[in-house]
Amino acid sequence: MMRIVSLHGHPEDPVEFDRYYRDVHTPLVQRIPGVRRIRFGRVVATSDDSPPPYYLVSDVYFDDTAALEAAEQSSEMAAALADVPNFASGSVTIMLCECEDFPPVTDASTAAPTER
Repeated sequence: MMRIVSLHGHPEDPVEFDRYYRDVHTPLVQRIPGVRRIRFGRVVATSDDSPPPYYLVSDVYFDDTAALEAAEQSSEMAAALADVPNFASGSVTIMLCECEDFPPVTDASTAAPTER
């Protein structure tokens, strides 16, 4: 599985960012061919209690590299990427990532051994 990860910096107007992201940008992303799942969420805290470096993190999932590469050639992907400057006033970092899912372990005896 492949995913596009976007790290959005803190916007000048968070209320307008949220409105635009949900009402305008996300529908553009939903139209990209091959998209399997879209997730996003606002960063609420860091593990060391420092100010979060990002405002919002989003993930757009594709079945595999071929699906992502096909999507990159589409007019829908071009439209979504062209839209980013319309709302990303706090900067954005976009990365292409491999993705693997692991189920949670419910029985301690089936967990991977820990190093000693």
